[in-house]
Amino acid sequence: MKDMSNSVATAVSIKNAVKTSAENGTGVDLQGYESATVFVDVGAEGDTLSSSVHFEISLEHSDDNSTFTDVAQADIVDGTISGSGIFLKLDGTAGGNPDTAGDIFRVGYRGGKRYIRVVLAKTGTHSNGTPIGAFVMKGHARHSADNAFTAHAS
Repeated sequence: MKDMSNSVATAVSIKNAVKTSAENGTGVDLQGYESATVFVDVGAEGDTLSSSVHFEISLEHSDDNSTFTDVAQADIVDGTISGSGIFLKLDGTAGGNPDTAGDIFRVGYRGGKRYIRVVLAKTGTHSNGTPIGAFVMKGHARHSADNAFTAHAS
């Protein structure tokens, strides 16, 4: 078995908590890495999600961690951008319905910008909220020092 732990780095974009409102995630710096995968951790819905009560989760990117734009379909793998950078809609339908144990959704980023962030938009009234968090796994470090990779004696 190979060691993956020392060849990746993670960063939180949206802190995992019960969400009842919209939120712009923190920008994640991809400098020094050649790949990134965004993971969205969703717990059991606190409100009945539907076409009128839902969350839309999108991905944005930036050169300067200040001016963000929507990620396009050409910039992702393992997912579909439905518009405005949206790659996940939590609306209680198939593919967007977290079960009672929760679910983890993912999308791979292959765009050329230095920063990415996850954005959470809401529609309708979310009285009880839904646990949602998002983190980025950065991989394929350009230099082993960028990810604290250490050599081990055999």
